[in-house]
Amino acid sequence: MFFVASKVLAFFLVPSNIIFITIFVGSALLFTPWARAGRRLVGLGAVALVILGLSPVGIVLIKALEDRFPVWNDAGPPPTGFIVLGGAVDPFGSSIRKTTMMDSAAERLTIVAELARKYPNAKIVYSGGNGALFGGLPEADYVKPLFESFGIAPDRIILERDSRTTAENAEYSKALLKPKADERWVIVTSARHMPRSIGSFRAAGFDVEALPVDWQLNGRENMTSLPPSLMTGLGLTDAAVREFVGLLAYRLSGRSPELLPAPRHH
Repeated sequence: MFFVASKVLAFFLVPSNIIFITIFVGSALLFTPWARAGRRLVGLGAVALVILGLSPVGIVLIKALEDRFPVWNDAGPPPTGFIVLGGAVDPFGSSIRKTTMMDSAAERLTIVAELARKYPNAKIVYSGGNGALFGGLPEADYVKPLFESFGIAPDRIILERDSRTTAENAEYSKALLKPKADERWVIVTSARHMPRSIGSFRAAGFDVEALPVDWQLNGRENMTSLPPSLMTGLGLTDAAVREFVGLLAYRLSGRSPELLPAPRHH
C-alpha cells in the first residue's frame, strides 16, 4: 500500500504537474460560466511557473540536499563493498535496445569502474528491482554485463533484484549481505537522494558510509543564483520537492529515524 500511495502522490505533488493541472483546469473554465475563476487559475499557474522556473527556489532546495553529505572520505581500511542504489537504468528500454540504457543518474554506474579498480577486493552490489507502479523487468538484470565490461570479475558482483523503493534497497541489501560489525560498506547514489538513502539504511540497522555522486549543482551557487532556463529551474524544483516529500513520508512511516539525516561523526 505504501508503494502504490507513494507513486500516486509523487505524481500529484510534483510542482510542474500541479502547475499544468491548474492551468489546464483554468483554461477549461474560460469557456464556462466560471470564466472569472478560470482566469484566476491560469494567472496563478503562470505566476507559479515563473517563480519556480526562473527564481533561485529550485537551486536553494537542491543545494540543501546535495550539501548534506560531503565527498566520501576514503581514509581508513579498504571497504568491504559498495552498494549502488537503483534508479540509473531504464530496464524497459534496455530490453528493447538489447543494451544497458542509463538515464540522467548514470554517474551512479560509471563511477563503479574507478571504485572497482581502486579497491580490487571490494564487492560491487547493485540494489535495484523495478520502481514502476505496475512493475516490470528488474534494473539489476542489465547491470551485470555493464560491470563485467568494466573488467570486474563476476564473483565480485552481487545483484539485489527485488527492491522497488529506497527503504527496500536498505532492507533487502541487509538481508542479502548480512553485514558484520567489522565490515565497511559504502552506498553510492545521487547527492540529492543521499539523505533519504542514509535514513533508510539507518532504519534497517545497516551502518553504511555515504558516497554521493551525480550532483546537479557545482557547489558555488547561492541564494542569488538563477537557473539558466525555465525548464532547468522547474526540473530542479521538481527533483527537490520529490525528495523532501519522500523524506517526510519516510519519517512519518518509520522508514527513517530522522527527517533530514546528516553525517555521524564517530
